[in-house]
Amino acid sequence: MRIAFANDHAAVAMRQPLLEELAALGHEVLDLGARDESRTDYPDFARAVGDALHRGQADRGIVVCGTGVGICIAANKLRGIRCALVTDEYAAVMSRRHNDANVLALRGREFDPDLNRKLLRRWLETPFDGDERHQRRIDKIARLEELNE
Repeated sequence: MRIAFANDHAAVAMRQPLLEELAALGHEVLDLGARDESRTDYPDFARAVGDALHRGQADRGIVVCGTGVGICIAANKLRGIRCALVTDEYAAVMSRRHNDANVLALRGREFDPDLNRKLLRRWLETPFDGDERHQRRIDKIARLEELNE
């Protein structure tokens, strides 16, 4: 799978463990993240991942900032992006199974890299179940995006 990956300065320490996990799983990674702790703005990285998905350069995206919250909010402002902030396995699985999340947001600070790797694996391996009620809800979310035009 082709994955667009981006992190801001607050998630530089989490960057390498996640990139190594993606490589170990055999994914092709488009690395758009910050390489050092020089201050950056997480909306720029959310946008870079969203643009990669819109241009067809990636199938899914992963975004990481200090808490995961800001970059998740920013990503969800982009058309067609369904970003889920995941901090446990249940959310990792259900964000894919029921919501067809195409971008995963993770915490870069105050969080265990091993747990983040596990959440990443669970999210990537879980398919959307395609149930009519879930697709109907996703379609309604897409229509909400049109209200902002």
